Amino acid sequence: MPLVSLAGVSVSYGERKLLDSVNLTVGAGMRMALVGANGSGKSTLMRIMAGISAPDSGAVVTEKDTRVSYVPQSWTARSGDPESGRAEQDLRGEAESAFARGRLLVAELAALEERLGTLSSQSAEADSLLWRHHALQERLEASGYHAREERITRVLGGLGFSREDLERPSSAFSAGWQMRIALARAILESPDILLLDEPTNYLDIEARTWLEDFLRDFPGGILLVSHDRYFLDVTVRSVAEIYMSRLSVFSGNYSRYEAARSAELESIMARYAHQQEEIARVEAFIRRFRFNASKARLVQSRVKYLGGLERVEVPPVQKTIRFSFPAPPHSGRVVLEASGLSKSYGARSVFGGVNVGVSRGDKLVVVGINGAGKSTLLRILSGGEQPDGGAMKWGAGVVPAFYSQENADSWTSDRQVIEEVEEKAPTSLVPEVRALLGAFLFKGDDVFKSVSVLSGGEKSRLALLMLLLRPANLLILDEPTNHLDLASKNVLLAALQGFTGTVIFVSHDRHFIDILATAVLELRGGSARLFPGDYEYYLRRQSQEREAEEPARVEDAGERTPTAAQRERREEKRLKSALRTLEREEEVVLAMLEALEGERGEIEGAMARPDAYADGGRMRELSTRHGENQRTHGEAMARWEELAARAGELKARLAGLRRDTADR
Repeated sequence: MPLVSLAGVSVSYGERKLLDSVNLTVGAGMRMALVGANGSGKSTLMRIMAGISAPDSGAVVTEKDTRVSYVPQSWTARSGDPESGRAEQDLRGEAESAFARGRLLVAELAALEERLGTLSSQSAEADSLLWRHHALQERLEASGYHAREERITRVLGGLGFSREDLERPSSAFSAGWQMRIALARAILESPDILLLDEPTNYLDIEARTWLEDFLRDFPGGILLVSHDRYFLDVTVRSVAEIYMSRLSVFSGNYSRYEAARSAELESIMARYAHQQEEIARVEAFIRRFRFNASKARLVQSRVKYLGGLERVEVPPVQKTIRFSFPAPPHSGRVVLEASGLSKSYGARSVFGGVNVGVSRGDKLVVVGINGAGKSTLLRILSGGEQPDGGAMKWGAGVVPAFYSQENADSWTSDRQVIEEVEEKAPTSLVPEVRALLGAFLFKGDDVFKSVSVLSGGEKSRLALLMLLLRPANLLILDEPTNHLDLASKNVLLAALQGFTGTVIFVSHDRHFIDILATAVLELRGGSARLFPGDYEYYLRRQSQEREAEEPARVEDAGERTPTAAQRERREEKRLKSALRTLEREEEVVLAMLEALEGERGEIEGAMARPDAYADGGRMRELSTRHGENQRTHGEAMARWEELAARAGELKARLAGLRRDTADR
């Protein structure tokens, strides 16, 4: 089975140990998230597993012929190099480069065929070469080389590229689109193991949804780092956590890991508190009878007991930051009304006839595909850009504040980070400034950096924090969660939930939208529609409208029965739905197996104690529980094997359906 395994891997930087004796295996069919605090070594571990970096000690074991593709956090397509004669590649060329293995196989097959043409069909060498030819032919078919045009179109389209983009030079794309190119290449390589470091950073919701569906159906192994909670919950089945330089693996998605981690921490704290009480009681006895000769043996035995006691170690726990906005000034019930807004850049019309009405307390999310005009609309609403047509009217007492990464990038100041924040912070929050900076990932000496030397991501985080400290009653936020980790997003989300003012925002973070949005404004086809409900309501309406439109499209085309392509799409959708149901049940059964195995260990530990042997009734009770545990475990294991077999059948049918579609 294809796999990559780390065995006892350790990495240090100076005196700081980043990874300590880490063991981790990623094999076919695995869906694993890698989590840990910023700087804990996640990217380092991924680079080691990809074979780009080497550990200080330990081994990286890769099963023979296992193909690994790695997508780092940042990647830039290379432009042409006149000295080397290498021409710059367009997007199609970058995508085609993912099939280099297939081209090598084609060349090898051609060389074999040429050699076979010179041999007698009865020779032993010809027989050997024919077997080799057959094996190479099968590998070529499995590589997807012959269906590469269809695959390139499907993958690039799913990630948001248009057909016109295929001829554009790769270096002409922005940094965000460069990362999509890198992701597309990795997917098109059809690897056995896919390593993804923050793959959703530059994806809109449509591209993220496509990637979620792709990863669900991907037959290989996946290890990914992401700060998108929803994305993690729907794509992974286990979580590997780097904590205090060691690595632990938890079964289940991210939410289940978080619950298990919280329960484990509570257990540690309870055991620590109990042990501290015991230590205090023993130390009090020692102090009381230290100079009492008749108690000397008892005192010495307790001193020896404390010396040999294995202390419960309390892990460093990050303080939970709770941030509340300064009380916003009161505004009228109607915050903003806009009618007939239009905007064009040259001959390109972005949108027209857009109407927006916002009331006090609304949390309005603006959604739409890339290029629909979301950021443009927010700049117009904030007053940073003028519309070509239409009118806007502010409500009474509205005090707006606008955040965008573009504004943050242009920020210049020679003052220290902490000085900037302390000046703008309300008096009540000055004592919390260091904690707030920590929540937005400015820790240690970072708070003394000059604003002028901050990176783009650091400026974005600082600009967002500065905006939140202002007493505004209308926040207009363009991608506020970019450059934030999960803990920082939680701080921001909790603060915005408790904010009594109004929020208009754009975000590609599904969890953030799900929790915060109370209304949805959709930009599509140059116009806008308002959905007065949360994001789930918006998705339901979209689904209902698509279902209602499907029969109408068939009737308009004069078709009484669906086409072969429509039937195949419906069958694929049905198979995917059935597979997801099986996978969810499989997760539940695996969690049950894990719990049963833990319970069995406890029972066997109790049975091994001498006091259990001395108590016949207790031993019978333990034996009965042990038998019930084994029986239940066997039933659960049989159910898991049945689910795994059915899931395998569905995956095979899906693969066959896709091959048939590609062949046509």
